[in-house]
Amino acid sequence: MIRIEDIRKSFGEVEVLKGITTTFNPGQTSLIIGSSGSGKTVMVKCMVGLFEVTSGRVMYGDDNFSTMSKNERKVIRQQIGMLFQGSALFDSMTTEENIRFPLDMFTNLTAGEKMHRVNFCLERVGLTGSNAKYPSEISGGMMKRVGIARSIVLEPKYLFCDEPNSGLDPKTSITIDQLITEITRENNITTIINTHDMNSVMEMGDQVTFLNKGIKEWEGSKEEILHSDNEFLNEFIFASKFLQELRDA
Repeated sequence: MIRIEDIRKSFGEVEVLKGITTTFNPGQTSLIIGSSGSGKTVMVKCMVGLFEVTSGRVMYGDDNFSTMSKNERKVIRQQIGMLFQGSALFDSMTTEENIRFPLDMFTNLTAGEKMHRVNFCLERVGLTGSNAKYPSEISGGMMKRVGIARSIVLEPKYLFCDEPNSGLDPKTSITIDQLITEITRENNITTIINTHDMNSVMEMGDQVTFLNKGIKEWEGSKEEILHSDNEFLNEFIFASKFLQELRDA
């Protein structure tokens, strides 16, 4: 579980996050949505320590991440998996080497143990036998799957995904959404997804947090979101659907 308590973040005189409190639970896909400039990226960066909160607390279980030393945070960070918007694979490394990279960095496993874990993760994302392929040799959807495999290779308790469907066609996006949801539930991971994609919200939104100008305007499930009377949320949903229809036309 991750809980943020009244977190605020300012850059100079500009307050970007204005007292946000919420809880992200294990085994659920929790989506953070909002228009550009709403504060969702800053919020996630505060949660993983890339930004320091101005005030408030970021709690990983019973541990106050906000007051930890650099060395103390390493323990938490080794429990975090990251799926980046552009997959962020190393072009000069094979699929196998990309997935093994966190194991080389953070574990003392033997070569055989690493290989077993890499192959398990490849199989889990449907890429068995793709060990020797380079990023330039695979599709965008496959690259995203490799990114997912790398993000779970250390068996994380927490998974952060930044726009996981960016640049993917609708069919592949659904596949990626389903894969993230399955992995989250199978391994009881606390998964937090930063997205603009309303299709993903309706597909996998166990919990949806809507930010507007640094304020938590609304929070609920994918079933509740369409019945909300929050005018800012409804405007966001309408604009998102309208833009998606234009892209698909």
